[in-house]
Amino acid sequence: MTNLEPETLNLKPLIVDGHLDIAWNKFALQRDFLESAADKRAREGATPAHGEGSALVGLPDLLAGNIRIIFATTFVAPARPNRKEWGRAYSTPQEAHDQAMEQIAYYSLLAMNPRISLITTRGDLERVLAAPEPTVGVVMLMEGADPIVEPAQTSEWFEAGVRIVGPAWTQTRYAGGTHAPGPLTELGRALMSQLERAGMILDTSHLAEQSFWDALELFGGAVIASHSNCRALVNTDRHLSDAMIRAIVERDGVIGTVLYGGFLKAGWDKSAKKDALTLADAVLHIQHVCDLAGDARHIGIGSDFDGGFGMESVPREIDTIADLQKFGDALSAAAFSDADIANILGGNWVRVLRDALPK
Repeated sequence: MTNLEPETLNLKPLIVDGHLDIAWNKFALQRDFLESAADKRAREGATPAHGEGSALVGLPDLLAGNIRIIFATTFVAPARPNRKEWGRAYSTPQEAHDQAMEQIAYYSLLAMNPRISLITTRGDLERVLAAPEPTVGVVMLMEGADPIVEPAQTSEWFEAGVRIVGPAWTQTRYAGGTHAPGPLTELGRALMSQLERAGMILDTSHLAEQSFWDALELFGGAVIASHSNCRALVNTDRHLSDAMIRAIVERDGVIGTVLYGGFLKAGWDKSAKKDALTLADAVLHIQHVCDLAGDARHIGIGSDFDGGFGMESVPREIDTIADLQKFGDALSAAAFSDADIANILGGNWVRVLRDALPK
């Protein structure tokens, strides 16, 4: 646990991170969320055997950086030929269901720590925001909808605490996804009405473009992209086209900027040096969204830290997630106002949650 005094921490701007794979790191990489990134690095060594890079995330780091709210995923990997999925993968919907429920149980266990709270209602949200000392509020996000065995089961996941669902990662039974183009499946079309009825927020990150447009036509609730960048700057179907960005803006949604180098800068890959990346590269994506939107209400942070990459693959200003505080300086250098900076760091995500969470 951090030794920093709460009074010192409360002087730092509040930050919301729209995408962290906390449970996946626990079950696939044996990384304990309660440990600092430094402790994880000391145990794993300079070149971690799992190949996912040096850790960026731990509870002490979140508290030190006043990262007050995180969207924490239930993420399970589909079995694929000739690829070992970190020792865990699912081959059937029931296997996906069971692995995701195990991750939800882990979040419930973490919430026994007095510095961690699950956010499922507006009341939970306000208590975390008003806490006299830094606390991490966890909003559960399902990344890839295959754990929902059938659409009618959606309400059970809501009752279990999930508040955001992204139908795709790669292709799922519900939708086309990254590097897997295609429309929503019949199951996916049925899922949209169930998500809306349950009160879920729809996460469009990873949706194939045709599936994206199908989903927005069929789903009438709150829409976000928890961790997506601009295709205009890095041309891949993993990111959002200008038309997709405008559609999310029209729904008053928010897009979380991913801080992985390959998603920030065209041509960058993991063989490149960390020094080749700066937070200014991330600000270019933020500025592009703001230019399309006409304001700064629709962009935030969705770092995806420890989501298949580590410290070596993020801007040089970032050593751990606590360094997201440096984002404010990078935005200020790009002439963003103090009010816009506060909204980009966390206020925009808070607005979406206040509007979408149940009382």
